[in-house]
Amino acid sequence: MVTKIIHIDMDAFYASVEQRDNPELRGKPVAVGGSSKRGVVAAASYEARRFGVHSAMPSAIAARKCPDLIFVKPRFDQYKKVSLEIRDIFHEYTDLVEPLSLDEAYLDVTSNKKEIPSATIIAREIKSKIKNKTGLTASAGISINKFLAKTASDLDKPDGLSVILPHEAEKFVEKLPIHKFHGIGKVTAKKMNGYGIYNGADLKKWSVLDLVKRFGKMGEYYHKIAFGQDDRQVNPNRIRKSISSEDTFEEDLTNMNEMEEAIREIAKNVYQWMEKNQIFGKTLTVKIKFADFKQITRSKTLPYLITDFTSMTEIANELLATVNIENIGVRLLGVALSNLNHDNKNPDGHQLTLDF
Repeated sequence: MVTKIIHIDMDAFYASVEQRDNPELRGKPVAVGGSSKRGVVAAASYEARRFGVHSAMPSAIAARKCPDLIFVKPRFDQYKKVSLEIRDIFHEYTDLVEPLSLDEAYLDVTSNKKEIPSATIIAREIKSKIKNKTGLTASAGISINKFLAKTASDLDKPDGLSVILPHEAEKFVEKLPIHKFHGIGKVTAKKMNGYGIYNGADLKKWSVLDLVKRFGKMGEYYHKIAFGQDDRQVNPNRIRKSISSEDTFEEDLTNMNEMEEAIREIAKNVYQWMEKNQIFGKTLTVKIKFADFKQITRSKTLPYLITDFTSMTEIANELLATVNIENIGVRLLGVALSNLNHDNKNPDGHQLTLDF
């Protein structure tokens, strides 16, 4: 049986929710995020994207590109509510739903609850129900695996529906520019260009061994997708690998006391999530972005779970102290916790450490 995968991607989700809820924003360039000089765009409406505004762009640059840009503060509770409404629609067709974020998900509809033989028909029905229930549009990609379905959903946005049929897959990938491959970012694409790899046909010429030599363990994945292959299953029980929080400051921090206080507030967000979900971790990472946008991370892994806020802040500050940042200027700090205890619900990890 041919596997049938659908990738649903909501169109400019956060911005579209804001335009839906506030008629005055409709048809206007909207950016969800902070409007301050240190703010960052979380999402941009399609009207804003025409001016080159996109997510993760500094707000100051976005405002220069689009002088009429309207900044709206994010309402994540509302976005989550709408996302759950959309997810309910997915589950009308299959329980094999793998959310990637609030605005996108994979669905395996090879066998589905309504016994509809065509994945394309299912995708059309889902798009229609999302529009009727939420007033929002979604783009859908349909194919035989996750890589191709994800790629297809980007072909005809917004409100698009694209299908890559099994017999078309390899030829389609051969013509696909390397920077449009899902899983190949800008830095890797540029590196590949340096090796003469500009599209899928170029990538196919490389052996697994040569790709691994130059790109590490991801080389195996790149070799497979060059042939349109992806054996990853749709996983409805996807486990979160880390929890993180970060903050960009209005003014660069140059004083260690200020940085330690900022780290404390950022770590508090991570700890509150940990405590609420009773999920803790062993590896703590501090992220530092300097005024010149250079970015570094420092990590520490313990033999037991970090379960209290005091320990978390002490370790974070200890990592911060290993970097010479006085008077350099820090524009962003972040804290992340990984090595989470999904399989061990006893948070007192240090009590489980035994001597042999």
